[in-house]
Amino acid sequence: MKVCHITTVHPEKDVRIFYKECKSLAKHGFEVKLIVINGKSFTEDGVEVIGVPCNYSGRLQRFLKAPKAAYRKALQVDAGIYHFHDPEFLPYANKLKRKGKKVIYDVHEDLPRQILSKYWINKNIRKIISSATERFENSVCKKLDFIITATPFIRNRFININPNVLDINNFPVLDFEKELPDWSCRENKVCYIGSLTKVRGITELVKSLSYIEGVTLELGGTFSPEEYRNEIIKTEGWDRVTEYGFVNRKTADEIMARSVAGMVNLHPIINYIDSLPVKMFEYMEAGVPVIASNFPLWKEIVEDNNCGICIDPFKPDQIARAINSIVENPQQAEEMGRNGLRIVKEKYNWEIEKKKLVSIYTDLI
Repeated sequence: MKVCHITTVHPEKDVRIFYKECKSLAKHGFEVKLIVINGKSFTEDGVEVIGVPCNYSGRLQRFLKAPKAAYRKALQVDAGIYHFHDPEFLPYANKLKRKGKKVIYDVHEDLPRQILSKYWINKNIRKIISSATERFENSVCKKLDFIITATPFIRNRFININPNVLDINNFPVLDFEKELPDWSCRENKVCYIGSLTKVRGITELVKSLSYIEGVTLELGGTFSPEEYRNEIIKTEGWDRVTEYGFVNRKTADEIMARSVAGMVNLHPIINYIDSLPVKMFEYMEAGVPVIASNFPLWKEIVEDNNCGICIDPFKPDQIARAINSIVENPQQAEEMGRNGLRIVKEKYNWEIEKKKLVSIYTDLI
């Protein structure tokens, strides 16, 4: 069975799309194509990536041009199952259905709620756009063959819209033979790897460094908007930050290997409270204690499994106390790290999620 994944936004080697979903399907005997707007074309581990050039400038032009270009290439591929990852492709998913194709929508984010926190959308019209987006998304999703969601919370939103819905969580791909390095190899460093925005708590994290001595922050990622960096470098505590910019997988692993804590101090906006951030589980896989926002779901994962500390993300002094606690109690910190790796191996890993993905495809066939 030929299957075709489509993304108009993500890069060709997106972790969820390429490394997890596409490669898993190829290993199970599917002929897998991946259409990527402005991506490179290549074949790896049975996955043929098809880069589709598309000239656009800004979000609006991308929204108008990229899905159309992807759709044209999708028709040429002529797959039995199409699996798309970006809501801007929804109108063309409708067209594929009308041509008798089986179509899967992979919902990475709760888009209507996400719109409410988009800085580049005028505050006065965010609610109107959010409501209109939800109505349109729901109307298309009723007709699709399957809805895959990245979290149980998003799944619950679609249950009454389409009975064929299942969460496939973005948990890490594990090396089950992996051994953790000796804790004495770690340094008095904490790390954050991911998108750098205000609502992800970066300002409070930098400020927390001014409350403690001898601890530095390893910061990997790009600022959004870019102007935010000009603001944060003036924040007290920035002199304790080592800034890497975007980091690849190898560099991220090296950063985590020398850190004593991984930070996930996101603000309690509606799109984060019930999310399952992949970075949290990657920290756990690396044996790094987690310092996370005190959302009920995250407390259940982090504190109930004794693999980290939950804090109020708006309080830099509380973040600092959590960092200090880990630095000053290395034996407890090492135990937290080992607990994190254990629970990821038992429950929060891609091997479990992969079985759900293959089952969906098998049933559709």
